[in-house]
Amino acid sequence: MARVKIAKPDRVDDPAVAGIFEWVTQMEGEVPNHFYVELNFPEFFTAKLGATKVLWEAGELTMEEIQHVGILVSRDNGCAYCTAAFCTILNHGLGTPEDYIGDLLSRGTAAVDSARLQAILDYALRVNRDPAGVTDEEVQALRANGLTDKGIVQLTHVVSDFASYNRLNLALQTDYDYRAVWKNLAGFDT
Repeated sequence: MARVKIAKPDRVDDPAVAGIFEWVTQMEGEVPNHFYVELNFPEFFTAKLGATKVLWEAGELTMEEIQHVGILVSRDNGCAYCTAAFCTILNHGLGTPEDYIGDLLSRGTAAVDSARLQAILDYALRVNRDPAGVTDEEVQALRANGLTDKGIVQLTHVVSDFASYNRLNLALQTDYDYRAVWKNLAGFDT
């Protein structure tokens, strides 16, 4: 049970919140509990989700690449909730087949065929686990696969953004409301 209330309003009057809810419903099929947990601090909710939207839409990374990062960083951080959220976006919102996502969850970066996505995920996992250990070669691999300084900064922020959501959902024990298959495939207890 969540450590804070799941603040589901009867109606949403704030246009910024309504816009966020509309987008998440398109990508995930409904508004998940995480968003209602965030509504306990509505001023930050709109600012944080606004920043996430910029990270996801204004840089060099594709939405598919970003969701791959979200899945593997969240799995790496032990957050079943966020892992499932990004699996849901990749599957429901972006149309990626469930069997591919299952392979990604079980084999990690070994499931990826694209050199660009491999470089992105290797870098993301390094930043998540050991940011001071990032090497010049890892950054060069990103450049060799089409990222500029903007994309590298975007990717580094994306990892940090996902990790912050992981911490929030883990610490506050957000009630899991995604498909059990994602937890199972990622190796989390159901």
